[in-house]
Amino acid sequence: MKNLVVGLFLVAFTLTATAQDKMTKKEAVKIVSLEQTKGEFTQKQITLSEGTYIFEISNNEVGHNVGFVLAPKGKTDAANHIKNAYVTSQVKNNTKETSKTVTLKKGEYVYFCPLNPTPQYSLIVE
Repeated sequence: MKNLVVGLFLVAFTLTATAQDKMTKKEAVKIVSLEQTKGEFTQKQITLSEGTYIFEISNNEVGHNVGFVLAPKGKTDAANHIKNAYVTSQVKNNTKETSKTVTLKKGEYVYFCPLNPTPQYSLIVE
Protein backbone atom coordinates (compact mmCIF):
# COMPACT_ATOMS: atom_id res chain seq x y z
CA MET A 1 0.00 0.00 0.00
CA LYS A 2 2.86 2.33 0.88
CA ASN A 3 4.41 1.75 -2.58
CA LEU A 4 1.08 2.60 -4.22
CA VAL A 5 0.85 5.92 -2.35
CA VAL A 6 4.45 6.79 -3.26
CA GLY A 7 3.79 5.84 -6.88
CA LEU A 8 0.66 8.00 -7.06
CA PHE A 9 2.55 10.91 -5.48
CA LEU A 10 5.33 10.61 -8.10
CA VAL A 11 2.80 10.53 -10.96
CA ALA A 12 0.96 13.57 -9.57
CA PHE A 13 4.26 15.45 -9.09
CA THR A 14 5.40 14.65 -12.64
CA LEU A 15 2.09 15.79 -14.15
CA THR A 16 2.18 19.03 -12.14
CA ALA A 17 5.78 19.74 -13.15
CA THR A 18 4.96 19.06 -16.81
CA ALA A 19 1.94 21.39 -16.69
CA GLN A 20 4.00 24.15 -15.06
CA ASP A 21 6.74 23.72 -17.67
CA LYS A 22 4.20 24.10 -20.49
CA MET A 23 2.73 27.22 -18.85
CA THR A 24 6.23 28.73 -18.53
CA LYS A 25 6.92 28.05 -22.21
CA LYS A 26 3.62 29.66 -23.23
CA GLU A 27 4.42 32.75 -21.17
CA ALA A 28 7.75 33.06 -22.97
CA VAL A 29 6.06 33.63 -26.35
CA LYS A 30 6.20 37.29 -27.35
CA ILE A 31 3.93 39.09 -29.81
CA VAL A 32 5.48 41.20 -32.59
CA SER A 33 2.88 43.58 -34.01
CA LEU A 34 3.46 44.86 -37.54
CA GLU A 35 1.26 47.19 -39.57
CA GLN A 36 0.92 47.30 -43.34
CA THR A 37 -0.30 50.29 -45.30
CA LYS A 38 -0.39 50.58 -49.11
CA GLY A 39 2.90 49.21 -50.41
CA GLU A 40 4.80 49.15 -47.12
CA PHE A 41 5.17 48.09 -43.52
CA THR A 42 5.25 51.00 -41.09
CA GLN A 43 8.09 49.30 -39.16
CA LYS A 44 11.16 49.39 -41.39
CA GLN A 45 13.51 47.31 -39.21
CA ILE A 46 13.13 45.14 -36.12
CA THR A 47 15.72 43.88 -33.65
CA LEU A 48 14.72 40.99 -31.39
CA SER A 49 16.37 38.66 -28.91
CA GLU A 50 16.53 34.94 -29.53
CA GLY A 51 13.21 33.44 -28.55
CA THR A 52 9.73 32.39 -29.54
CA TYR A 53 7.38 34.83 -31.22
CA ILE A 54 3.96 35.20 -32.78
CA PHE A 55 3.66 37.80 -35.52
CA GLU A 56 0.48 39.89 -35.52
CA ILE A 57 -0.09 41.60 -38.86
CA SER A 58 -2.49 44.55 -39.26
CA ASN A 59 -3.93 45.61 -42.60
CA ASN A 60 -4.46 49.37 -42.35
CA GLU A 61 -6.43 50.56 -45.39
CA VAL A 62 -4.40 48.61 -47.95
CA GLY A 63 -7.65 47.96 -49.83
CA HIS A 64 -7.12 44.22 -50.34
CA ASN A 65 -5.85 41.17 -48.44
CA VAL A 66 -2.24 41.06 -47.29
CA GLY A 67 0.08 38.41 -45.91
CA PHE A 68 3.45 38.04 -44.22
CA VAL A 69 6.67 36.27 -45.19
CA LEU A 70 9.74 35.83 -42.98
CA ALA A 71 12.91 34.30 -44.42
CA PRO A 72 16.65 34.18 -43.76
CA LYS A 73 18.41 37.15 -45.37
CA GLY A 74 19.50 36.25 -48.90
CA LYS A 75 17.23 33.19 -49.07
CA THR A 76 13.82 34.63 -49.91
CA ASP A 77 12.60 31.98 -52.36
CA ALA A 78 9.53 30.06 -51.17
CA ALA A 79 11.57 26.98 -50.24
CA ASN A 80 13.32 28.98 -47.49
CA HIS A 81 10.29 30.81 -46.06
CA ILE A 82 9.71 30.20 -42.37
CA LYS A 83 6.27 28.65 -42.85
CA ASN A 84 5.11 29.06 -39.22
CA ALA A 85 5.56 32.82 -39.64
CA TYR A 86 2.88 32.93 -42.34
CA VAL A 87 -0.36 34.41 -41.02
CA THR A 88 -2.93 31.66 -40.46
CA SER A 89 -5.19 33.33 -43.04
CA GLN A 90 -4.85 36.33 -45.33
CA VAL A 91 -5.35 39.62 -43.51
CA LYS A 92 -8.47 41.36 -44.77
CA ASN A 93 -8.66 45.15 -45.06
CA ASN A 94 -8.72 46.83 -41.61
CA THR A 95 -8.27 43.58 -39.65
CA LYS A 96 -5.46 41.66 -37.92
CA GLU A 97 -4.27 38.06 -38.16
CA THR A 98 -1.50 36.15 -36.41
CA SER A 99 1.11 33.57 -37.28
CA LYS A 100 1.82 30.35 -35.47
CA THR A 101 4.71 30.38 -32.98
CA VAL A 102 8.16 30.87 -34.47
CA THR A 103 11.43 30.24 -32.64
CA LEU A 104 14.14 32.56 -33.92
CA LYS A 105 17.88 32.01 -33.51
CA LYS A 106 20.60 34.65 -33.85
CA GLY A 107 20.93 35.88 -37.39
CA GLU A 108 19.56 38.17 -40.05
CA TYR A 109 16.14 37.74 -41.60
CA VAL A 110 13.89 39.71 -43.91
CA TYR A 111 10.13 40.19 -43.82
CA PHE A 112 7.84 41.32 -46.59
CA CYS A 113 4.42 40.92 -48.15
CA PRO A 114 4.18 39.65 -51.73
CA LEU A 115 0.44 40.46 -51.83
CA ASN A 116 0.77 44.16 -50.96
CA PRO A 117 3.63 44.12 -52.36
CA THR A 118 6.23 45.63 -50.01
CA PRO A 119 10.01 45.98 -50.01
CA GLN A 120 12.03 43.53 -47.92
CA TYR A 121 12.70 44.82 -44.42
CA SER A 122 15.41 43.73 -41.98
CA LEU A 123 14.76 41.65 -38.86
CA ILE A 124 17.86 41.07 -36.75
CA VAL A 125 17.99 38.53 -33.94
CA GLU A 126 20.78 39.16 -31.42
